[in-house]
Amino acid sequence: MSPAAPLAGLVDHLFRHEAGRLAAALVRVLGPANLDLAEDVVQETLCHALDVWKMGRVPDNPAAWLRAAARNRALDLLRRQRTRTRLLPEVSRLQDELAPAVDAAFTEDALREEQLRMMFACCDPRLQSPVQVALVLKLLCGFGVGEVAQAFLASPAAIEKRLARGKAALRRARVLADLADPRLARRLEAVLGALYLLFNEGYHGAHPELAVRADLCAEAIRLARLLTENAATAQPRTFALLALMCLHAARLPGRLDARGALVPLEEQDRSAWDRALAAEGAQWLSRAVSEPPTALLLEAAIAAEHCFAPTFAETDWKAIVALYDALYAQTPTPVVALNRAIALAQVQGPERGLAELRGLPGRDRLARYPFYPAALGELHLRAGHAREAAEEFRRAVRLARSPAERSYFQRKLAAAT
Repeated sequence: MSPAAPLAGLVDHLFRHEAGRLAAALVRVLGPANLDLAEDVVQETLCHALDVWKMGRVPDNPAAWLRAAARNRALDLLRRQRTRTRLLPEVSRLQDELAPAVDAAFTEDALREEQLRMMFACCDPRLQSPVQVALVLKLLCGFGVGEVAQAFLASPAAIEKRLARGKAALRRARVLADLADPRLARRLEAVLGALYLLFNEGYHGAHPELAVRADLCAEAIRLARLLTENAATAQPRTFALLALMCLHAARLPGRLDARGALVPLEEQDRSAWDRALAAEGAQWLSRAVSEPPTALLLEAAIAAEHCFAPTFAETDWKAIVALYDALYAQTPTPVVALNRAIALAQVQGPERGLAELRGLPGRDRLARYPFYPAALGELHLRAGHAREAAEEFRRAVRLARSPAERSYFQRKLAAAT
């Protein structure tokens, strides 16, 4: 039994982890056409928990309590719907008919399966990526509209529109998804893409106040793990994404100092890294091997090189450059080229890195990306070009997207002047 004093925080934690499971189960019971009703039941369940628990103490198994409350509410709704057109004496028989079907939706296996169905439904390829990710956050991660808006620097009204478009598509479906349908494999790419975007937004997104959103990273990892538990979605590309996320997330404890300031990789306390999560990432990486290697596999391999290097100086930069060469051949984006140039500078010196950055293909697309001038500034500083370094760091300060980024670039600027 837990004391009721920290009740709000406990319920918020439970709700964040149970909301998607409950919503998925309720959609199975009530049908996709009643998606909004399913969300309302989840919200009612949370409010009911607060009302009941604040009168005494939290139950020993609060998650099971929430599931039982949602199950009972769903059963009540179905009984009411059925009895509108039937005589009162039929009610007892209806209870015998409905209860087993509702109970089946709230078993642990069914909860996992229904979350997978919901995930695939949210990532309908007919929906644009921002709509897919908004649906995943709202329906599977328990985020409110305001939280989704904060995560993606959009107004609540814009997020409401995205969600309305996505929910309309879900409501038109007779069932969310058939995991046995071989055509569903084509949608896995969209699912992985949505989770990749979700993780990246948490790891190095553009939130105006938070340089790192560990909650977004954790939710992306939770959903990716769910994909590995189903035979239809446990594929090398799924393992590669989960490896990549685990290996990056393992380094999160070292990315910020006690004041919330960004710490560059070369200065991070590697003893603070989550070695258990890194080991999990390595295990998934070993299961992700494919021929030819996918872009996700190459990214995960790069993350592993960083994660398992004893020190920054002992990092195998030649291996990282080779991996970036292979990655750029598959995904020739300016960000990949930027990271390759930074790695190349570690092997061949800052002047070579500067030459690569100046000739970066598509660098106009990085015009608003603060880490492009920051990279130029760092290599100018290493090459002894203090004035040029200061100019680039000033540009990075102007482009900074959060106080943590701004503070970091200002420290670099101070070092160059």
